[in-house]
Amino acid sequence: DINKLLKVSGILDQLTYMQDTLMNSVSLMVTGTFPNVPEAFWGEFNQLIGKKEMDDLVQRVIPVYDKHMSHETIKKLITMFETPFWNDWKKKMPLISREAGVIGSEWGRELTQSAAFNMRLDGLIEKYELKKLNPPQDKQ
Repeated sequence: DINKLLKVSGILDQLTYMQDTLMNSVSLMVTGTFPNVPEAFWGEFNQLIGKKEMDDLVQRVIPVYDKHMSHETIKKLITMFETPFWNDWKKKMPLISREAGVIGSEWGRELTQSAAFNMRLDGLIEKYELKKLNPPQDKQ
């Protein structure tokens, strides 16, 4: 039921926002190092975090809800847009959001520091010859 709650409550959209924020940060890092990047690079770059990685994030967030919400509360929250049930949600959502935010930050740091992610990113940099397109500038 927690998966359903994440979907109907819009929390999955918030997790997608975390993904977008992470990818924006990494893209700034890439363009800081390589100002000239072909458009095709970005198409593949935006696929570096896919369903598998997002599913991993969801699996990390689920225990936070399980810890703070009873199953009955979760079921009521699923129908919250159709019922007056809001009090428990309002009390606990800030704590859940904070904890999930920390998990999202840890996930982003772990993912971008992982050998697999960086190997794939390095592969894209090599494939699109970003080092050739962006020769080192002479510092004077």
